[in-house]
Amino acid sequence: MKTVINIVLALVACALVYICYASIMGPINFEKGKKIRDREVIARLIDIRKAQLEYRSQHEQRYTASFDTLIDFVKTAKIPFVLKEGVLSDDQLEDGLTERKAMSIINKAKKTGNYRLVKKNGLENFKRDTLWVAVLDTIYPKNFDADSLRYVPFTNGAEQFELKTREDSTKSGMPLYLFEAKVPYKVYLKGLNHQEIVNIIDLQEKLGKYPGLMVGSIESPNNNSGNWE
Repeated sequence: MKTVINIVLALVACALVYICYASIMGPINFEKGKKIRDREVIARLIDIRKAQLEYRSQHEQRYTASFDTLIDFVKTAKIPFVLKEGVLSDDQLEDGLTERKAMSIINKAKKTGNYRLVKKNGLENFKRDTLWVAVLDTIYPKNFDADSLRYVPFTNGAEQFELKTREDSTKSGMPLYLFEAKVPYKVYLKGLNHQEIVNIIDLQEKLGKYPGLMVGSIESPNNNSGNWE
């Protein structure tokens, strides 16, 4: 009987040790897992922001709320890149020569074959050529998968980011274009400690903050910053 009691007490002691260990290590392990997932999700949100900024530059400052449109833009669009050779001297600038005027003189010479004004203005070594470079090769690393933009990491392709836009005007009548991309904690942290997820969501809601990660905002201009920045 005494042996049985000792065994039971030993088991209870082990259980208490495990409970204490779990209560200490649970939050620590959750934070480790959260940091790993946060890092991947933030990287994806930054990639979305890059795409939206380039899209805006070629679409009259507007963003898109469609991942299909945004991904197609990344895959097919090109960005102008000006290849510069030579600079205007102080004397040329004082004479009223600008880069636009200089290129007008050079382009006219190319059409007519008369390079007298080019030589007169000292523009023999002045060049401005516009090259068009693919968006995909410019703002992303080699072999970047544009199709991955829509998918939330750690969800095996089952979840997508929420992508929204807003078009409005300021009090002064200026057009206002906003976008946001976001994902709640409960989506990308799924599989980690459930109670810890509930706790962090509750904390953010009490603080009046979005319970997840997001970039940009359709509520108010924030320079397209992320809520982790």
